[in-house]
Amino acid sequence: MPANPKYLTPAFWPRFAKITAAILGGYFVSVTFHLALASWFNRPEVLMTMAFSGFILWVVLMVVAFLAKSGWKIWGIYILLSLVFSLLIYLGQTYNPTA
Repeated sequence: MPANPKYLTPAFWPRFAKITAAILGGYFVSVTFHLALASWFNRPEVLMTMAFSGFILWVVLMVVAFLAKSGWKIWGIYILLSLVFSLLIYLGQTYNPTA
């Protein structure tokens, strides 16, 4: 049974935004999240955990990107999350350099 055309996005840019948000945006959020954890907690343990949980989080973020109505909105959310986690990385390296 073919897909219902009203649920398909015919335009190129919205589809491109969702695909890139899923692949790149999800990866950036996943990596910055785990690096933020590593800057505050025991670094080797968090980075070993990232090898497994990072992939799971990335896949979940990919699914969320395709469930969203707008690819541009999900890009904005992913960029905002990456910036927040980057701020946490900076603060963790500044105030907790031994972690």
